[in-house]
Amino acid sequence: MAFTMTVRAGPARLASRLPQLAKSSEAASAIRTFHQSTTKNTFFTPRTVSLVFRSNAKPSNNLLSRLQGAARGYQQNSYGYAPPQVDRQSLIRRLVTGGAIFGGTLIAINVAFNRETREDGGMPTYERSYLHQTFIHTGLGIGIIGLTGYQMIQSGFVYRLMVTNPWMVAIGGLALSFGTMIGTRAIDPDNYVPKYALWTAFNATQAAFIAPLMAMAPPALLARAGLYTVAMMGGISFVGATAKQEKYLYIGGPLLAGAAIVAVSGLAPLVLPVTAVRTLAITENLWLYGGLALFGGFTLYDVQKVLHHARLAERGIIKRDPVNESISLELDFLNIFVRFVQILMMQQNRRK
Repeated sequence: MAFTMTVRAGPARLASRLPQLAKSSEAASAIRTFHQSTTKNTFFTPRTVSLVFRSNAKPSNNLLSRLQGAARGYQQNSYGYAPPQVDRQSLIRRLVTGGAIFGGTLIAINVAFNRETREDGGMPTYERSYLHQTFIHTGLGIGIIGLTGYQMIQSGFVYRLMVTNPWMVAIGGLALSFGTMIGTRAIDPDNYVPKYALWTAFNATQAAFIAPLMAMAPPALLARAGLYTVAMMGGISFVGATAKQEKYLYIGGPLLAGAAIVAVSGLAPLVLPVTAVRTLAITENLWLYGGLALFGGFTLYDVQKVLHHARLAERGIIKRDPVNESISLELDFLNIFVRFVQILMMQQNRRK
């Protein structure tokens, strides 16, 4: 058995022996490498062997950097599962924060807008029934739009729409959309077959409008946008349903004026030059965030309008027609959904 004894030398003697120590350390490292490649002993790992002082062959700065690198590698090997744990904690924190923001916003809106309670002792049964039927038709219409858009993507119809003349597609789509919407509203609710047929055709035209956006956006992003849209419309509908009768029907005029402004801002890129970057940015924000607030207001107005029509139908002035009522709520949903998708896509592109 061989024993190795190390005698601590002074700085001057150590400096004079640097060349010899360098050669000996290199030879020792070569011998150690040879033995590591041939040995089968797994008790001493490469991590243990790597902790050998080689300061006599290299300057102290290089020694410090090597030791720091070895320490970082050891920490990464020992705690390799730390980043997923941090991501999981961040995801949970984001979910909790989002839920708290949504709940706080709902309570704040309810307190701010619904301070006055209903004078009739609550929502009557006929209003509740009419509102329930309207929401059912709204959900069915949105489901038809989603399934039709998915089938258009799978069949390649969206690609054929995108490679054709965009102006013809836009003008023709708008004509079909307005035509089917006006025809659906004009048909008597007792004529079920033609009314539901035109209503289905109207939903198909809306699916053709949003299908290109569905083809470009990832499915997870579409799911998030749909969840945000349902949450926003659900909160606003709750406010409109529990507010005082006809409290928000007066905002119809201002909302129409705001809709005109948002529509003009959406057409601004077709008129303004590309060099007007600041103006285009302002119009884009107005289109996205201003439109988001605008159609949130339209949701509040439409819910109150449904309750108003329920009271008129109870008196026999008009007929109950939940199909016509659902069209307005479907348009509100689609406009809010499209803006949420665009906002989330912009945030995703900025992170890249």
